[in-house]
Amino acid sequence: MQYAIAILSTVALAFPSIAADPDAHAANKRLGRGVNLGNALEAPKEGAWGVTLQTDYFKAIKAAGFDSVRLPVKWSAHALAEPPYTIDPKFAGRVDWVVDQALQNKLNIVVNVHHYNEMDADPDTHLLRLVALWGQIADRYKDRPAGVYFELFNEPHDKFTEAKWNAAIPKLLAAVRKSNPTRPVIVGPGQWNAIRGLGRLELPKDDRNLIVTVHSYEPFEFTHQGASWVKGSDRWKGRKWAGTDAEKADVRKRFEQAAAWATTHDRPIFLGEFGAYSAADTDSRARWTRFVAREAERLGWSWAYWEFAAGFGAYDPRAEAWREPLKAALLDR
Repeated sequence: MQYAIAILSTVALAFPSIAADPDAHAANKRLGRGVNLGNALEAPKEGAWGVTLQTDYFKAIKAAGFDSVRLPVKWSAHALAEPPYTIDPKFAGRVDWVVDQALQNKLNIVVNVHHYNEMDADPDTHLLRLVALWGQIADRYKDRPAGVYFELFNEPHDKFTEAKWNAAIPKLLAAVRKSNPTRPVIVGPGQWNAIRGLGRLELPKDDRNLIVTVHSYEPFEFTHQGASWVKGSDRWKGRKWAGTDAEKADVRKRFEQAAAWATTHDRPIFLGEFGAYSAADTDSRARWTRFVAREAERLGWSWAYWEFAAGFGAYDPRAEAWREPLKAALLDR
């Protein structure tokens, strides 16, 4: 009991309370530099995609110098299909464990809804379920410190059109705000959270505790060369990223478009995903990663690299060591 009290006291000192930190810009700044815990809890079952989260991972992430982790979660695979859409307690307990590990290591954590494929395919049918899931998630973590962030939905696309996504956002926020009136909530545009979708994103003007997320994998034929889930990607093998003026200008132009939107709407930006798959050569991956991370920081954005220990991984779980060129690129060392 004394140990548990000590842990809770440490967490309380590391993170402000929700009431003490209602400013989205301050909350976004605190997110800082992060990494996605990908291919674990957003898989159909943890371990199915080769990643099972370990206690030592959180220690390694903190020791390296990161500020945050983003946790993709496939809640939809672990909840009833019919009302009241109850989340499986065992699975929810596993998410609790991850949240605890992050907070105990003084890392912020972003908990999201990831790979809810049925929502993308049939949003009209599944919206009530998604709202119910968020009601449960929000209530479960309502007493956690401000180091726990919520992200409403990863990469809406397909039949989950921009119009349907914009209509869903207030309903999802209402489910969250019942129990978490000032918690930082992350929400991005449609079209896979692409920067090009920002101009059509509609957010409630009276909710200022929102952080806007975008994802960036351009040039796609470089970052996804050899990716088995992308049709035709083997044709792109051998693509390099040399960091030429033209290559840098392409990234910079896109990011500055997002920055201009953020300034106009007074919303902070979280670059929630960026990364280059392991089929690309290491030097190109490191050059691209370093440039993207520094550009994000130049514009005042927080970011989270995709991802920790799988196909894009900056960490080698077999060697139990960081892939140093990527680690150095991310942390500017």
